[in-house]
Amino acid sequence: QVQLVESGGGLVQAGGSLRLSCAASGGTFSRYAMGWFRQGPGKEREVVSAISRSDASTGYADSVKGRFTISRDNAKNMVYLQMNSLKAEDTAVYYCAADWQYYSGTYSTDRNHYIYWGQGTQVTVSS
Repeated sequence: QVQLVESGGGLVQAGGSLRLSCAASGGTFSRYAMGWFRQGPGKEREVVSAISRSDASTGYADSVKGRFTISRDNAKNMVYLQMNSLKAEDTAVYYCAADWQYYSGTYSTDRNHYIYWGQGTQVTVSS
């Protein structure tokens, strides 16, 4: 059982930056690919970014490419999402999630593959 706790959300003006953090406990963190998802008001939960177990591979939604950067520190059981040039449409609850992956260099962007989820952190971008 893996527990995930997100932090770092808040209110920011358009064009600003935030760094989200996700702390993992209760499992072997390095065995899981990690993903960041978000759910805006009245919208379905969507993938934002994902990173493989080994940090070798990353992926981003088209809407955040070039603005967001995912990273992880397996020694600290942490995953991060650096968000720059924020836009009003980035407003959402952001969730981190863990997906057990056999291969160290792979990840999934399908939310149904992710078995452990955090409680979410609110990001609000004012225009």
